[in-house]
Amino acid sequence: MNHFFSAVLSGEIRYHDLPGVGAPIVFLHGLGCASSYEYPRVAADPALRDHRIILVDLAGSGFSDKPASFSYTTTDQARIIAELLNHLALPAFTLYGHSMGGSIAIEVAAMGVKNLTTLLVSEPNLSAGGGSFSRIIAAQDEVEFIAYGQQLLIEEDNTPWAGSMQMTLAQAAWRGASSLVHGITPSWFDLLTSLPLRCGFIVGEHSLPDTEVSALQTAGIAVAIVAAAGHEMSWENPQGLAAAIAAGCQQ
Repeated sequence: MNHFFSAVLSGEIRYHDLPGVGAPIVFLHGLGCASSYEYPRVAADPALRDHRIILVDLAGSGFSDKPASFSYTTTDQARIIAELLNHLALPAFTLYGHSMGGSIAIEVAAMGVKNLTTLLVSEPNLSAGGGSFSRIIAAQDEVEFIAYGQQLLIEEDNTPWAGSMQMTLAQAAWRGASSLVHGITPSWFDLLTSLPLRCGFIVGEHSLPDTEVSALQTAGIAVAIVAAAGHEMSWENPQGLAAAIAAGCQQ
């Protein structure tokens, strides 16, 4: 596993850099997840095997450092990722983000990172209000969530998400969720639809219908559907997600 000292975080960001001759794809994960946990099966899929794959654990998650004093807002997470990408000095590459990671990826793209040619996001937060998990988390008091709220979520969940949530700092989960609920200005939707680069949106079949998807299509954003999957498509249909990412890179 590779590591990078982030001046924004004052700590280490850790990531897998999997070799390949094809254009790099950088992966960002969602709330309570970790790229090191969520994406190995996707990265190993034949559809992506020729690409260099970089799986980043966001600050506060997975194997990356978890300082309790950090803000963990989507904007500050994006600043860290932009810092990492500038350090890596990649040739033309694709940035992919899921859920909260998709919102962060949109902000990274808006920061004008060098050589970013394609942005792919799957079911990110596009406006204030949060998603199902983030609303549950942010509705609690931070002190309460740290004391027992996170553990209750883990005990009540029966999906792979519970495994990676155990590796997430409680402060990072609560502050990240609160950031999604509060939103940013301009919104992630407005940023995405105004970016001067190739963009694609990936949605699970079971997450449809969705009014935001229709609005994105009207705005000219290409939409791909992963069959037999909902929001957690990386483990519900990893082969389908890998195919959608590969197609998005080739548009």
